[in-house]
Amino acid sequence: MTAYFLDSSALVKRYVSETGSAWVQQITAPQTGNLLFIARITWVEVISAFARRQREGSLTSADFAQVIHEFRSDLNTQYQVIELDATLAERAGQLVNQYPLRAYDAVQLASVLLLQPAFATTQSTQLIFLTADDRLSAIAIALGLLTDNPNHHP
Repeated sequence: MTAYFLDSSALVKRYVSETGSAWVQQITAPQTGNLLFIARITWVEVISAFARRQREGSLTSADFAQVIHEFRSDLNTQYQVIELDATLAERAGQLVNQYPLRAYDAVQLASVLLLQPAFATTQSTQLIFLTADDRLSAIAIALGLLTDNPNHHP
């Protein structure tokens, strides 16, 4: 079993066909027993990505409704959600002051950093931060996180 924290750029691939989608679908399948973590703001970012695809014509209205339904179902049954609170917001603020991060990327990164200590003490489960954003991945690595990019798994 592995624990994965998926940012929005990685999670969208579970629902919309892109480079890395098959790999993300494989590791997020319920039968794997993997732990899946997301930040609360991921809901907004993923819905935004779906809506953009619908506006651009790569998702039909029916497809849009279906992927939202699937995402909502998985949110309720598979993902452990990291809530945005004052401590997390403060840490995200520190990160944008230290690194060239967009605001939501800083919240994603602060969320996985919040989880990291719980997995650092156990040898049986490792925490991997999944992002398709190379800049965010580089910053995460600099902060000591294990990362992987779904785009490297076509």
